[in-house]
Amino acid sequence: MSADTRTKLLAGALSTLTEQGLAKTSARTIAATAGVNQALVFYHFGSVDELLAAACRYGAEQRVAHYRERFARVGSLTEFLDLGRELHAEERAAGHVAVLAQLLAGAQTQPRLAPATAAGLAQWIEEIEQVLTRVLSGTPIAAFVDVPGLSRALAAGFVGLELYEGVDPEGALAALDALEQLSALIGVLEDLGPVAQRAVRARIRRSAGRRAQP
Repeated sequence: MSADTRTKLLAGALSTLTEQGLAKTSARTIAATAGVNQALVFYHFGSVDELLAAACRYGAEQRVAHYRERFARVGSLTEFLDLGRELHAEERAAGHVAVLAQLLAGAQTQPRLAPATAAGLAQWIEEIEQVLTRVLSGTPIAAFVDVPGLSRALAAGFVGLELYEGVDPEGALAALDALEQLSALIGVLEDLGPVAQRAVRARIRRSAGRRAQP
């Protein structure tokens, strides 16, 4: 029963964030959404901030698990970007990315939210990194891409697109289109012969070397 109550509170916190926003999320509103006594918030989690932190981790675990099989089926960067569009649409419609964005904003003034919010985002980053490592392996740019860094950039961009799309839907679509152009460029490089690929690698090395110089 205790575990069931905790799950209700976690789900209730996420639903309250989605429907009412962080500013209106309180022990009272969460308890009302969860259908439990308000005192149980403090009994199980100690504070609203602790509940929100746990809810962030819980929500990320649920969402990543929901997509894990689809991530595992991705076999190319193009397929990965197609899945990214699907995830963007589904998560936006469900309000899940908006919740993460609110928690990221809240963490700026409520430090206790920061570690849990980062941990929730890290679960997405881990899945993205696994896919990028797999689909970039053997491509002409594999040796020059910082996959962990790129994974973080994509995860952050995913959240940012949620906010950006609210004020400029066409701009958000253009950002996704730009990523698809990158995929097309990698496809062109893969179609080049061995000699041309070696020339491209050498040019990238020279460019990277110049940027590394103080």
